[in-house]
Amino acid sequence: MIIAATIRVLMIVALLSGDAAPARVVHLVADHDSTFRVDGPNSSELDLLAGEPITLHVEAHKAKSMNRDGSVHGLVLLDSHRKPVPGWELMFKPGVQEMHLAAPADPGVYEAVCTVICSTDHEHMKFRVVVHPK
Repeated sequence: MIIAATIRVLMIVALLSGDAAPARVVHLVADHDSTFRVDGPNSSELDLLAGEPITLHVEAHKAKSMNRDGSVHGLVLLDSHRKPVPGWELMFKPGVQEMHLAAPADPGVYEAVCTVICSTDHEHMKFRVVVHPK
């Protein structure tokens, strides 16, 4: 109990001291034509720094089908062994939503793929995430 309270106090002090890097906003469109588009010079690739805090601003549009829960697209980030990166298993409902995430700690090339069978082009709904060392 005391340890948990101490950790909470230390986290609050760190946040208030301004030591934490501000989150970079990344815009992502999950579109009706079963494509992901990332803002930046290459719309099919996202460059991040290892451990970088980001705010993922998602604009999701319904494709031909959706999940029973109303999700029109999903996203999972896979490492080089095709294993999901913890915290990067997301579901998107129609409209705009924001998620607060951290880039993977390990530099490398990752693949973000859609997890909702949104149309016959679903298999092609993906983009690369390149994580660079700090």
